[in-house]
Amino acid sequence: MRKIFYPILASALFLGAVQVANAQDNLVNSLSKNTSDNAKESFQFTELINLAKTPVQNQGSSGTCWSYSGNSFLESEMLRMGKQPVQLSQIFVARNAYADRANQYVKMHGNLALGEGGLFHDVMNVYKKYGMVPQDVYSGLNYGTTKNQFGEMSAAMEGFLKGIVSNPNGKLTTNWKTAYSGIMDAYLGAYPSEFTYNGKKYTPRTFADEVVGINPNDYIPLSSFKNEELYKPFTLMIPDNWAFGQYYNVPMNDITNTIDYALKNGFTVAWAQDVSEKSFSWKNGVAYVPTKRFEDMTADEKATMFNGPKEERVITEEMRQTAFDNYETTDDHGMHIVGLAKDQNGKEYYIIKNSWGASNDYEGYMYVTKAYVQYKTLNLLVHKNGVPKQLLKKIGK
Repeated sequence: MRKIFYPILASALFLGAVQVANAQDNLVNSLSKNTSDNAKESFQFTELINLAKTPVQNQGSSGTCWSYSGNSFLESEMLRMGKQPVQLSQIFVARNAYADRANQYVKMHGNLALGEGGLFHDVMNVYKKYGMVPQDVYSGLNYGTTKNQFGEMSAAMEGFLKGIVSNPNGKLTTNWKTAYSGIMDAYLGAYPSEFTYNGKKYTPRTFADEVVGINPNDYIPLSSFKNEELYKPFTLMIPDNWAFGQYYNVPMNDITNTIDYALKNGFTVAWAQDVSEKSFSWKNGVAYVPTKRFEDMTADEKATMFNGPKEERVITEEMRQTAFDNYETTDDHGMHIVGLAKDQNGKEYYIIKNSWGASNDYEGYMYVTKAYVQYKTLNLLVHKNGVPKQLLKKIGK
């Protein structure tokens, strides 16, 4: 997830710090303008499914939605398996991914996007390679703040890496990785190679294996694009796919069919999407696809966009593809689908857990229509048992 969440820096070391520090706050403030008065009173939501999850978190001024939502997803998986709830360290995941991304960037002589964003497979790759730690053990708050503020750190890391690949000596030393880790140590704290949790010593590997206990190979990445071969893996061409992760391409309707199947069978879903639409209101906690484009609405229609249920456009695969190709749909954000609800007219909405704190009308949660999910989804991650059996067979799983 990338747009707005991390900067493309003109001068990484100096100009970028302020941009990154305010990136998350600016996004939330921008989306908070998409509001209607008395919106909450105009909806009557009835929960149909609401699965186990841990409390809402706040990613602060950082582009770490992917690690917050990805970890939230793992925490719900632990609860589904009957394990004790644990808040997992989002910054442990991010730090390891940043180190791997830096290595990839240097290997490619700087021809790779940098930034704080990432994707759900980054969470799984970190889990497989490095393990996991509790949030209490590694909060990343090593410089006197109560919330993430990654601006200065990101500027320093990007400036450092650009200097490395420019390399006036013509040959890299073996020390750059240690120096890069030193930047993260200074801002996030020393790497937690060993720690004590509930009176027992662990390494990140043993904690992942003994306490978290998931099998990363049990999870299926899905996406849907008309110009890719159906039921085959493909590389999703977005800047934050620095690891070149692949997704199984399925028809658009299988995105919502899979979410429905997963929820009804007790599985939550990690969801990456575009949130830049005017019909996405963080403050009012609702997202849908209006029948009119925003620029064609009257002033009254704009002011009352979120005052109760509205009719929606019927989404087609052509619409999805066009919106992605022309940059209307971009890789903005990652959230966690934890349930299903219906409004007073019987229309169904997914219950979404966000990572922007509990500052909106639904204390950190949102209600998102199926049309919006069909239109604006970039990818999903779900346990294989949360995927319909016929779809698993088609993708060869």
